[in-house]
Amino acid sequence: MRKQADWMVPSDNRILELIREYGNLTPSAIEAKGGPVRQHASTRCSELAEYGLLQQVHRGLYGITEDGIAYLDEELDASELAPVEDAE
Repeated sequence: MRKQADWMVPSDNRILELIREYGNLTPSAIEAKGGPVRQHASTRCSELAEYGLLQQVHRGLYGITEDGIAYLDEELDASELAPVEDAE
């Protein structure tokens, strides 16, 4: 079972799964592929990048990190993550 952090919301799993499956995505592409609406996806991608599960590849474009993959594979407890300094 994935170990979520208190700051995470249920849609975070879907966002991470979509980016792992399709590669780097924008919030609009996340919505188009069945994820949450663009505005929510944008907010959540920023938060996931802040904690190192995603990285901002370019303005508005996000990719999954090794920590993000480890979280999805149930090898990382997200509650142990601290904000990273260069999230954006």
